Amino acid sequence: MAISSQPVELTVEQSEAGARLDAFLARHFTDYSRVHLRRVISAGGVKVDSRGGKPAYRLRPGQRVSIFLPEIPRESPRPENIPLDVLYEDEHLAVVNKPPGMVVHPARGHWSGTLASALQFRFGAGLSAAAGACRPGIVHRLDRDTSGTILVARDDRAHAALSRQFAERRIEKEYFALVAGSPARDSDLIDCPIGCHPRVREKMAIRRDDSASRAAQTYYEVLERFDGFASVRALPKTGRTHQIRVHLNHAGFPVLCDRQYGGRRRITRGELRRDPADALVLLERQALHARRLRFAHPLDGREMEIEAPLPADIAGVLEELRTWRKIV
Repeated sequence: MAISSQPVELTVEQSEAGARLDAFLARHFTDYSRVHLRRVISAGGVKVDSRGGKPAYRLRPGQRVSIFLPEIPRESPRPENIPLDVLYEDEHLAVVNKPPGMVVHPARGHWSGTLASALQFRFGAGLSAAAGACRPGIVHRLDRDTSGTILVARDDRAHAALSRQFAERRIEKEYFALVAGSPARDSDLIDCPIGCHPRVREKMAIRRDDSASRAAQTYYEVLERFDGFASVRALPKTGRTHQIRVHLNHAGFPVLCDRQYGGRRRITRGELRRDPADALVLLERQALHARRLRFAHPLDGREMEIEAPLPADIAGVLEELRTWRKIV
């Protein structure tokens, strides 16, 4: 295993006081498992204020942590014959309707069954290499359990142009969400910075007092109201990790069945119909769908608008809400 020749240095923030050394590193280096980082610590590859540490060492604000990171393997994803719903394609780009449950590119714990592997099978060498061998054609990401439109670059020139549009916030991403609760306003702009959760590595949080947090804005408008629920159109102005899910939860109406932020893992037909005997599960992933992308074609500049229809699970819940929870 190759090791970096120069250490990466971090400073412990006030919000990270008391964190275990292994947890602190896992939060900052998400491509590495906590177990793997423990091995690096035990092998002497991590120093705290120039001294060796143990995985369970509790950090104090202002301490300096340095780590010699092992290199991550950069092999290309293995092509897999996974059906893809391609909404649009030409020689420069494609737009795919990603199904829920699919990870976009290989990562810890998800080395197969990814969108990248499916793209490798479908397009072969006809994908951009600008994001590295592990992410052929990948310009942006969607959470594993979020469905919908995702852009794919088929050459490096298109990749660079699309990346610029994302960086300059010229690509409009529109999401559809079912939420638990009733938004107080018909529309609003949620403007709250987002950073890493202070205790849970896999989560993000509103962090107003954290210098490492980043500005985040999400505009939303209510499409339909139901008894105890609503459908919402969300337009993120920025692209932070879990942004829509964190913002809507902070506003008091979390995305339905968002196990990380909403506290509910699934919903049954009986819950919507108020029939305890009906245990048929309608949805067991967050009801969030990347419905539409608007962007300029990277080669000729023409305006593109690609829409992905609602998936069957979200559409089924919406139909039940319209039938059984409609506000008269």
